[in-house]
Amino acid sequence: QVQLVESGGGLVQAGGSLRLSCAASGRTFSSFAMGWFRQAPEKEREFVAAITWSGGRTYYADSVKGRLTISRDNAKNTVYLQMNSLKPEDTAVYYCAASLRWLELQNRNQYSYWGQGTQVTVSS
Repeated sequence: QVQLVESGGGLVQAGGSLRLSCAASGRTFSSFAMGWFRQAPEKEREFVAAITWSGGRTYYADSVKGRLTISRDNAKNTVYLQMNSLKPEDTAVYYCAASLRWLELQNRNQYSYWGQGTQVTVSS
């Protein structure tokens, strides 16, 4: 089992920045690829970013490329999502997730463990 706890969400004006954190406990964190997903009201949960177990490869949704950056610190069992140049359309609940898979990390079905989510609201 892996427990995931997100933090760092909040209210920010358009153009601002936030850094989300996801702290993991339980099984060896470095065994897992990690992803961030988001879900806006009345919308499907969508992929945002993912990072391999070593941090050597990252993946991003087209809508966030150049603005959001995923990173991880295996010594701290934590994955981060640095969010810059935020837009109102980034408003959503953000979830981190853990996967033992190596491929198709954009697919939410590849993830076995999920956090409870943290709300990000971007005002115009």
